[in-house]
Amino acid sequence: MIHKTAIIDPGAELGNDIEIGPFTVIESDVTIGDGTVIGPNVSIRPYTSIGPRCNIHAGAVLGGTPQDVNFEGGKSFVTIGANCQIRECVTINRGTQTDSVTEVGDDCFLMALSHLGHNVKLGRNVIVANGALLAGYVDVGDNVFISGNCVVHQFVTIGRLAMLGGTCGVSKDIPPFCLVKPLEGNKILGLNSVGLRRSTLSKEERQEIKEAFKLLYLSDLNISHALEKIKSAYPSGPASEFSAFIEKSERGICSM
Repeated sequence: MIHKTAIIDPGAELGNDIEIGPFTVIESDVTIGDGTVIGPNVSIRPYTSIGPRCNIHAGAVLGGTPQDVNFEGGKSFVTIGANCQIRECVTINRGTQTDSVTEVGDDCFLMALSHLGHNVKLGRNVIVANGALLAGYVDVGDNVFISGNCVVHQFVTIGRLAMLGGTCGVSKDIPPFCLVKPLEGNKILGLNSVGLRRSTLSKEERQEIKEAFKLLYLSDLNISHALEKIKSAYPSGPASEFSAFIEKSERGICSM
């Protein structure tokens, strides 16, 4: 059902069984997948692609131009996967450079007033709680939980199954499986134990992650020596993700 007050550009491509609420505006070069429900007063800007079975609530603005002084007006994109929940007044900006993309994976949940800046990449099953703000180029792994009112600096990478405590500010990379201390900046509190228990990881894999975490954060080793120990002890499996992540980090990792 499409409400009679909705404005839909003829250049938009709509799937089957879509609902569009009153006063919503869908511009040209927009693709919306089957079964997606769009509430009232939503704005979907050009070059935005939304997967099937998404639910987009009132006041969301998807595909707005990037809030970047370097933006030169080129054609860039927002892609949103399947089964995503996008709540009230969420904003998602498209990429800065021509042909670049802001990406949201399948099964993500973006709560009210959260913001994804240009070129952000969210993996699968990411939760971004109310009022959280992700600056440009932030890269978020699968199954991450970002609590309410968190602020994430541009170019930060967040490893999978990490959790950010409420109202924290982060300007350094967050290794996988870690919990960032609430109300503070760049401080690891420990492992995301609840997330690990709820994951598909085996008991043995979770134990190896704990041991690797101890080497990294709870030993007297510096990072270089801790990495050597982790790579030697855990050449494969989830625990090896610590060393792989840190070796790729360009901003340095959060401390404890």
